[in-house]
Amino acid sequence: MKIKGLVAVSGLPGLFKMVANRNNGLIVEDLANGKRRFASVRQHQFTPLESIGIYTNDGETSELKIVFQSMLDKLESVPMPALTETGDKLHTYFAQILPDYDRDRVNTGDIKKAIKWFLHLHELGYTTMEEDEETEEDEAEVVETEGDAEKGEE
Repeated sequence: MKIKGLVAVSGLPGLFKMVANRNNGLIVEDLANGKRRFASVRQHQFTPLESIGIYTNDGETSELKIVFQSMLDKLESVPMPALTETGDKLHTYFAQILPDYDRDRVNTGDIKKAIKWFLHLHELGYTTMEEDEETEEDEAEVVETEGDAEKGEE
């Protein structure tokens, strides 16, 4: 699941990739169309997806990445409800995805947002590759670059 560097921006629909950080805001790229824009801290709040958690009954939170992975794993066996379904059906679905989620603290709107974000990321291909694999590839590129630099010193 590749959610590192992705943010939700209040007042703007969809999800964004953080491109650059400025003192007065962020430059973000829309995942859907690739357009970049500046989002001011005066008008928007930024929430990194990797910092979002779903409350569980044991008083802890389950990372959104884990919830998304569970949704992906059960995509074929557990049918995903439409966002227009009743709250009871959404809570029933979420209980199958994350059985120990806190039903008192997780609202129907939170479930709708999680489903909407998952569908958006799945549609764009962000749910296909494990983040660990991506990190290993990045490390391999760094090693190759260092090796090339050592050859140039000789």
